[in-house]
Amino acid sequence: MSIVIQVENISKQYRLGMVGTNTIRDDVSRLWARIRGKEDPTLKIGASNILTKNQSENTGQRSDYVWALKDINFSLKQGEILGIIGKNGAGKSTLLKILSKVTAPTTGMVKVKGRIASLLEVGTGFHPELSGRENIFLNGAILGMTKTEIRSKFDEIVDFSGVENYIDTPVKRYSSGMYVRLAFAVAAHLEPEILIVDEVLAVGDAEFQKKALGKMQEVSTGGGRTVLFVSHNMAAISSLTNKSICLANGNIIKSGITQDVINYYLNENSSVKGDYIAPANPLKPNFTKISLHTSDRGYIHKNGTDLIIKYEIYMPVVIEGMAVSFQIMTENEIPVIFGYIFDTETPILRSTGYHELTCVIPNCKLYQGNYFIRAHLAESRGKSKFEEIDKICAFEVIMLGKTIEWGWQKNVCIYTENTIWKH
Repeated sequence: MSIVIQVENISKQYRLGMVGTNTIRDDVSRLWARIRGKEDPTLKIGASNILTKNQSENTGQRSDYVWALKDINFSLKQGEILGIIGKNGAGKSTLLKILSKVTAPTTGMVKVKGRIASLLEVGTGFHPELSGRENIFLNGAILGMTKTEIRSKFDEIVDFSGVENYIDTPVKRYSSGMYVRLAFAVAAHLEPEILIVDEVLAVGDAEFQKKALGKMQEVSTGGGRTVLFVSHNMAAISSLTNKSICLANGNIIKSGITQDVINYYLNENSSVKGDYIAPANPLKPNFTKISLHTSDRGYIHKNGTDLIIKYEIYMPVVIEGMAVSFQIMTENEIPVIFGYIFDTETPILRSTGYHELTCVIPNCKLYQGNYFIRAHLAESRGKSKFEEIDKICAFEVIMLGKTIEWGWQKNVCIYTENTIWKH
């Protein structure tokens, strides 16, 4: 198949707190350097898109300029679906805006073959004063469709979006969920050659997300259209895409088969193997220590053996109705085991100071792979949450034998009724 997107050495620079360079001299210097193919003279050596630390700490220099993207290269063939993952601030949305021609790159070139439909934000391209019906025709015209083509798809768009009763209502009165349902329906049904979708699908409910993912798969495999999909939902990325790229600080740090890229991303940002330790909070209950005890050293759990989780909790005041719960999550952030203990059923944490709780999961059976724990501390069955600790106590599951009898389905969260709690 032919290449429909070719990205060559794309870089994007911004000035912090400013629009442009603020001086004619700097603008001319940048333009002259760009014409000669030279580096931007306004950017200090070593300055990059590091959002979590002060640049002066990392490079020894302070710059008012930052590279949101730096030397991005990749290509996509017709019908391919590319997943784009990375932490917040990695440059994902900037890349999509350049591909959608919302903004221009500072350096580099993008070659695109075909029409592009972009869904970068909720209600992208919608006019709030126009009705849903009028916005369908407006968006279709922007995408280069004729009125006849839009009419032929109109009923299908409305049916997919599920907003039929409100189609003649101004979209400014739509909820964010209705907005994104209609916007996605228009983008997916008006047959662009390239569909670009940012994290906006997270706004929709579970039913719509399932429909949207199915539609993107359909337009790719059946319609031969190319899709670029950005999401923090690793399960969605894994099920929808075959190839992905991972961005960090404006650079591609990993590309290739989706599962390999996801594993790399999760390992780079994984929870720390070892005990979770935190100081006591004098203002509200909190976890001061969470530790995992597996059947083997090195945080290796052998299937069919007991898995033990120990909690140390500090209570600055007495609160009745406390609840402690946990989830065991896969590396794709899918919950597979859920357990809890309520004060109303078993008296716990009914005095100030430190308390220890131990949870034993007898004969714990999990699929081979990497897991971590998410812990919750709440009051009155979760109505008031004091703390949620995520991606802690990472461990790996290995098989004891060739076969294991599974008591539950893969990727289904279950409550372990035989969990033993000790106080």
